[in-house]
Amino acid sequence: MKKSKGIIKRISGPVVYAEVDGAINDVVKVGNDALLGEIIELRGKEKVVQVYEETTGIKPGEPIVNTHSPLSVTLGPGLLAQVFDGTQRPLEVIKEKSGIFIKKGIDLPSLDMEKVWTFTPTVKNNTQVEQGQIIGEVEENTVITHKILVPPGFSGKISGLRPGEFTLKDVIGKVGDKEIKLAQEWPVRRARPTGKRLGISKPLISGQRVFDFLFPVAKGGVAAIPGPFGCGKTVTQQSFAKWCDADIIVYVGCGERGNEMVEVLEEFPHLKDPKSGEALMKRTILIANTSNMPVAAREASVYTGITLAEYFRDQGFAVALMADSTSRWAEAMREISGRLEEMPGEEGYPAYLAKRLAEFYERAGIVETLGGDEGSISVIGAVSPPGGDFSEPVTQNTLRIAKCFWALDSSLANKRHYWAINWLESYSLYKDVLSDWYSENISKNWNLLREKTQSLLQEEAELQEIVQLVGLDSLPKEQQLLLFVAKMIREDFLQQNAFHEVDMFCPIEKQLAMVEAIFAFYEKCKGKIDTLDLEALQVSESVEFIARLKYMPNKEFTSKKLAKTKETIGAAVAEAEQ
Repeated sequence: MKKSKGIIKRISGPVVYAEVDGAINDVVKVGNDALLGEIIELRGKEKVVQVYEETTGIKPGEPIVNTHSPLSVTLGPGLLAQVFDGTQRPLEVIKEKSGIFIKKGIDLPSLDMEKVWTFTPTVKNNTQVEQGQIIGEVEENTVITHKILVPPGFSGKISGLRPGEFTLKDVIGKVGDKEIKLAQEWPVRRARPTGKRLGISKPLISGQRVFDFLFPVAKGGVAAIPGPFGCGKTVTQQSFAKWCDADIIVYVGCGERGNEMVEVLEEFPHLKDPKSGEALMKRTILIANTSNMPVAAREASVYTGITLAEYFRDQGFAVALMADSTSRWAEAMREISGRLEEMPGEEGYPAYLAKRLAEFYERAGIVETLGGDEGSISVIGAVSPPGGDFSEPVTQNTLRIAKCFWALDSSLANKRHYWAINWLESYSLYKDVLSDWYSENISKNWNLLREKTQSLLQEEAELQEIVQLVGLDSLPKEQQLLLFVAKMIREDFLQQNAFHEVDMFCPIEKQLAMVEAIFAFYEKCKGKIDTLDLEALQVSESVEFIARLKYMPNKEFTSKKLAKTKETIGAAVAEAEQ
């Protein structure tokens, strides 16, 4: 489409007012440096543009050029193991071209357009194909085989399709009279089309006990992690990204501090993928848009991330997207809204905050793709409420959408209890939906044990208030035993060491065995409570053995070991009898 030129009239931070032809969401090049921007409002002849780069130095009278195309991302082989900014500019390539500081107006292709890929067709010429159908494959790396899709809106008989070596610019065939290449473009603010949405039926296993056992999130589900500063939101998401059983990981660092994002960028390339034994980055995409980067690009970064996730979902992959943090995204919206002089809503956030959050999270889900496969996007969104106040607008609007709520607690973090998930405030609405899966695939006792665990932790919280008033010794022995077993659950089961080579990941079968061991101990003790010496029991071999279970190598954790655990428990209870 032909480009049109205009002139800048005035500037207000990342917002520019200009006289230029165009429509909402058109991408424009702003000023002499050709900064990337997007039209977000029409005011008569004037267009309001949000600029995705630093606007320092531009002035009224400079030119503005409208490309008449929406903000889009390039989708194709080469996406994995990349680090992009919020508008999909490749940061590693930019570093090579301009050094450690990003030059204004630098415009580089998101993917390497010169790299040659080996394409293998999976359909024959003269076959009728529809949008979203898989027509070939490219081996992106030794872990992931990239599927080449018919672009949305294309349908007809395929012709000229052939195997060979191609760059992303080369034509590999035609659908009807439309050319197909290995890469395609898609606007980030529009969800990619799918077939029908499917019902949630499987959990997203992470190997983190507090999530898998107490508050599971489903594949295709949405979870929110709100919490004050220093409680471990970022580390929690990073561990979830490392260990969850998704095929593709998209990690969006949206407005987080630079040092936290640096840790991600330095750590991820050295992580070993537990599924393949190779580098985790081979199935990961990182989007880095730190708090010192232009605020408008932060607003775009989550859309870039979810669009990349949808592309891999359309190939039939299970994708997990980590958004860290949606509060910084909302703050970017608030700043731009203020520049536009819009009527503010609660706490200064724009009135459309809830709508934007819903539009983003609703792009998660499990679907039947246009090609007939099953793909899913699970979204784990961190929320950073000021002062840990969960009543603020971003947290409350997120909770209306997310069905899984992992409430981080500063008091637990201060006690070095990680993950610092408050088991009394957190919840998962996926438990009932997933109960059949757990019963059929893990154990019929799984759901009962979870209910007993939560009930016991609730009773402990109530008893702790009494203990503070009258002391532990004044309680009956049954309640003293309950408090001790609840402590075992908290410290020996829920608490997990993300830096221990064994405890960083706990298979779900081992989680079941650990809980069964604790409740076997509890039931054995309750049966002989009148004759037990509780002080002797607390330092017994069985208690120490249960405490060490989480550090036992996962390969050694067999049914024989569990049988030995029960024998040890029985012997220890017998020794503790008075």
